[in-house]
Amino acid sequence: MKKTIILGVAFILSIATFAQKDEIKAAETAMKENNFTQAISVLKGAENLLGTAKDKQKAQYYLVLGKAYFANGTTPANFQLASQSLNKVIEIEKNGSKTYTEEALVTINDLIKKVSEKASALYSEGLDLSKDEANHDLTIEKFKQSAMGFEEVYNLSARDTIFLQNSAYVYYFAEEYQKSIDNYRKLLNLGFTGAGTIYSAKSIVNEQEVFYDSKKEMDDQVKLKLVVDPQVKIKEPQTIEMKKMIVKSYLAMKDNAKALETILEAKQSAPHDYGLLVDEANVYYAMGDNMKFKEKLEEAVQVNPSDYILHYNIGVMKSDLKDIDGAIESYNKAIALKPDYADAYNNIGSAILTKAEPIVEEMNNNLNNFAKYDELQAKQLDVYREALPYFEKAFQYKNDNLGVIQALMGIYEQLEMYDKSKEMRVIYNSLKN
Repeated sequence: MKKTIILGVAFILSIATFAQKDEIKAAETAMKENNFTQAISVLKGAENLLGTAKDKQKAQYYLVLGKAYFANGTTPANFQLASQSLNKVIEIEKNGSKTYTEEALVTINDLIKKVSEKASALYSEGLDLSKDEANHDLTIEKFKQSAMGFEEVYNLSARDTIFLQNSAYVYYFAEEYQKSIDNYRKLLNLGFTGAGTIYSAKSIVNEQEVFYDSKKEMDDQVKLKLVVDPQVKIKEPQTIEMKKMIVKSYLAMKDNAKALETILEAKQSAPHDYGLLVDEANVYYAMGDNMKFKEKLEEAVQVNPSDYILHYNIGVMKSDLKDIDGAIESYNKAIALKPDYADAYNNIGSAILTKAEPIVEEMNNNLNNFAKYDELQAKQLDVYREALPYFEKAFQYKNDNLGVIQALMGIYEQLEMYDKSKEMRVIYNSLKN
């Protein structure tokens, strides 16, 4: 009696297996005719038979279902379902025969490529639009859609953390600062550093790049002649760079306390990192702590003495602190590194002019003492002569700065260089209008 029952069960299982194979064939036929909706319907109708199916049949079922959902990239609304089905193929076959894994990986890569290409295109469009400030709102929208696309790729295939990193980066430019922070924090919490070894090879099916979790997995696929041209690439750690981006978002949100907290956290592993020192200086500046700002800038310039902008900023800070000679010294260091640095020349000229302020004040106190007044006026004109070459250099390298042109108009007038003054006035009026 038992034998009859066992044979009966085996017979039923056999019928179920044949039925499932028929459904898969019917779905594949429908897909060849691009009738993906019908293919999905047929396969869903056979889903109740999976409980008795062997792993090989399950893997085949989910592969065909995933490809039906993907529909050659024409149904973005079903991409998540496609990813889930295709990843089930990989899960089912991870410890056994990999009959359908390669095709599943190829389809996943097709899916990722479809979404990531669109996200990349939107990012490029955003970059082009950002060149014109008039396009600000449209630029932000392009970046936002791009970031969402990269995030979708990560959701489709959590193995591809690089796309989560892309989304975090682009969300910053979309001015979605909290989303940028959240995604960078998610990466850090996952232990993602961006460092490691990337294993990839080219599929013989469609010549697309396929990525692997290990060299062994890649080599096995090469031996089976499923892929060719294996590649091994080394990536450096990016943890500090990710934390710097978090700092930038906090600064944009004017959350100086959180920005400083993140900087100090990052400096524990990179105490002399130049970028972190500059960021820390900017935080102190935003907080109104000018002494700390100057201290951190000077610390940063010790790390990177060839940064002309840093020397310039130190000059600005010294000027604010009324250290005129120190400011001029820093501006000259910037010019030594960048000889055409118009702003530095302008600021040296302006710094020199401050020397005339006490002279003018004393002149006002000696309006009736003609001899003393003339003596002071001569000193004032000497200051103007000293400042003049720097303003002229600033104009030479940047001839549309109205402040520089006004300064030259005034100095030329004071030094009775009327032709030069008139020439500057014509330029000033043409730019102003």
